[in-house]
Parts: sequence; structure tokens; C-alpha cells
Amino acid sequence: MSDGKREQWSSRLVFILAATGSAVGLGNIWKFPYITGENGGGAFVLIYLLCIASIGLPIMMAEIMLGRRGREDPVSTMKKLAKESGHSSAWGILGWLGVIAGFLILSYYSVIAGWAMAYVPKMASATFSGLNATQVDTVFSELVSNPMLLIFWHSLFLFLTMTIVAKGVRGGLEKAVTYLMPMLFILLIILIFYAMDTGYFMQGVHYLFNPDFSKISTDGVLSAMGHAFFTLSLGMGAIMVYGSYLPNKTSIAQASIAVAFMDTLVALLAGMIIFPIVFANSLETGAGPGLIFKTLPLAFGNMNYGTLFGTLFFVLLVFAAWTSSISLIEPAVTWVIKTFKISRLKASIITGFLVWLMGLMTVFSFNLASDFTISSVISTTHGEFVILKNATAFDLLDYLTSNIMLPLGGLMIAIYAGWLMKSQYSRAELDISIFWYRLWLFLVRYIAPVMVIVVFLNAMGIIAFIRTVVEA
Repeated sequence: MSDGKREQWSSRLVFILAATGSAVGLGNIWKFPYITGENGGGAFVLIYLLCIASIGLPIMMAEIMLGRRGREDPVSTMKKLAKESGHSSAWGILGWLGVIAGFLILSYYSVIAGWAMAYVPKMASATFSGLNATQVDTVFSELVSNPMLLIFWHSLFLFLTMTIVAKGVRGGLEKAVTYLMPMLFILLIILIFYAMDTGYFMQGVHYLFNPDFSKISTDGVLSAMGHAFFTLSLGMGAIMVYGSYLPNKTSIAQASIAVAFMDTLVALLAGMIIFPIVFANSLETGAGPGLIFKTLPLAFGNMNYGTLFGTLFFVLLVFAAWTSSISLIEPAVTWVIKTFKISRLKASIITGFLVWLMGLMTVFSFNLASDFTISSVISTTHGEFVILKNATAFDLLDYLTSNIMLPLGGLMIAIYAGWLMKSQYSRAELDISIFWYRLWLFLVRYIAPVMVIVVFLNAMGIIAFIRTVVEA
């Protein structure tokens, strides 16, 4: 099933760059290095790679396969494939999950990416030079407490994203990743050399790669499983729509392996940059936005050539966020084009404006509406099951997409590709030997769904609650 009128990537390399750009985002830069170091270093990396092989790769291959088979936006693709295999058109819901999830994620992702953009001129103008921890924290607080400033950076980042999307596959997406991804790797390499000059490079490498199996715990394994799923941008329609532009001659299996490898490589290189800098300044390796927007600016502000390399680091962050944001909104834009029969430019303007409006909820959740929070707690005889506690609009959107929509989308992809799609179609699309096809089918039918369910239960806090009940 192919549409000869549909644009396609010009080569396998371009698709790999695009899919890697989708996968590589802000989470790669801080989350993966941090959880690796906290959970046994090299031992965690081994577990993570096993999880990539058993969860990430099978579902990624399935999502690309569905996209290429349907050659449409995610909603139309799932309806078309369901009809082809004699199933209900209700499977279009899977496509809807991806379109809506990408839309919602970009609405707050654009705001956070705006922070990174705001820090580029701050770094370049030596704003952090010589500041102490309290002063650096004040700079960050002043940024997020200023709604007009956040709106400006949110608007600028979204404008840049939609400008690329509006130009189409060859003229926009392909050109963007062809330049942005090599530049991202060049920046990584430059910053690696800078990290080597700190005198703490080997300490950072040891922190990341020294296999300490005594630190491996159930929580560590669950972290590896969750990150292996989320890091590849699965379940949000991005990989499916990118797959719809993939030429028939391109090997889905080889492309998926390349994307998983490059995504992991970027995350590890980021860790090899961040931790030597952190250790050189005797700072905490704390996770989350604090590491990026407080700890590292403090370090760069007190290091030789910190202004230059700090600026390069935040440019790297912006590039990583930019390549991800393009893929997040592409499913929604393709759906609008197909549904309303309008040009890509008009679809991009409409979709971009709606995302911008939705993003204001996140902007205001850090300032004007920071006191408007919700909590959801279930009390039992064994204690409390906290679902949400003092959650802002930003927290709610993040919880809804990351904990519910993406795992559900990944689970439905595995079920459809493994159980409902006719084997003659999946074999034709994957075009791999019978041994590897059977292995993929086993993983996507039995292993990946179970592990995604575990990821879902853990993200929801249900596993922790069950532990509490059992221990009681």
C-alpha cells in the first residue's frame, strides 16, 4: 500500500537523522546520564541496552512498519490498515492518541525549550560569570516568573519549528535534520574536548561506565525499561508519520537499530560532558531542570572559557529540542492537511497557533497561575496512593502524556502489529529472514507488551502502591 504522490525521504541516512532527531531531546541531555550514574553505571547501561532490544526496537520497527504500510497521517493510516486486515476502523483511535499526544507535548515542550533559548544570550553575555549558587538560582527564578518573557521565547521557538514543518518533507524536515543533526554531533565533540580539559574527565567516565551491580535495584530496572521506551519517541505518532515517508527499499530493521544506537550515543556523550564539569566544580549531580538551568550555569560561570563553551552547550540543547519539536507536530499537521484539504502552509499556521495557545497554560503555571493546582489521592487502610499532588497545568499535561497516552499508544502498536496485522503484510514490510521475523514477532507479541504495561503501572505509581500494601 503506497501513495506515489506522497513525499519521501531522499535516503535511508536522512530518515535515520530525522528519527534520531525526533528521539534526541532535552531528556537525553540530563535524564539518561543521571539515571545511569545513580543506578550502577555500566551495569545500568547493559540493562538499558537489553530493554532497548526487547521494548524499544520491536515497537519502533512496528511503528515504522505501520507508517510505511499506510502512507498517511496516523489516524488515516490505522483506519486504512484496519480495513486491509479486516478489523474495525476504531483502530483509528491509536492514530488519534499519537496526534493528540504530540500536540499536547509540544505545547509545554516549546516553553521548556524556550528556557534553553533564553540561556544562549545569557551565557554569551557572561551573565553567570562569577555568580554564586543563590545568584544563579535567582536568574532562573526571574526568567520563569516573568510571563511575558516566557511567552516571547515560547513564541520564537514555536515559530522556528512551524517554519520548518510548513516547508514540507524535502524542503523543510529533510533540510533541517541534514544540517541540525551533524551540527549537534559537532557541538558534542567540541564539548567533549572541553570536558577532557577539566581534569575530571576520567572521574566522569568512571561515574557513567563503572559497572557496580550492587547499585542495581528494582527501581533501577524499572527506570531502564521506562527510558528505553520513552527515549525513542514511541507511541506519539512521530515515528509512524516519519515511517510514512520512508522509501520501500529501505530496511526498517537496520534503520531502527541505527536510530537506537545514535540516540544512546548522544545520551552517553552528554553524560561525558556534563559530569566532568560538575565534578570539577564540586557540585551536585542533581537530576531534572535544576542540573541544566542552575548547576551547569554555575559551573560554566566559574570556569576558564566558560562563557564560550556554556553558550555552545545551550545551543546544543536548542538544536536537540528543535529536531524533536518538528517531529512532535508533524502528525497533527498531516492530519489537518488530509482532513480539511488545505495546504501545508495553512495547516502549519493553524496547528502552530493552537499549540501556542495551549502553551500559555504551561507559561502561566510557573507564575500567574502557579497557585492553581490539583491533587488526586486515594486513601486506603494501607496508606495513601498519590496520583497527583499540587499539580500545576504543566504537571498535569506532563502526567497525562507521559504516564498514560504514550504507554497506551505503544501498547496498542505492539498489539496491532503483533496480533492483528496479517503476517504476509508485516513480513513484506520488514523484509527480514524468517529467524529474525519470528524473533521480532515473539518480542512484539509477548515481551514488549508486558514490559510496556509494567512501565505504565510504574509511571502511574501503582507498583509503588502495591509494594506498600504487600509490605504492610
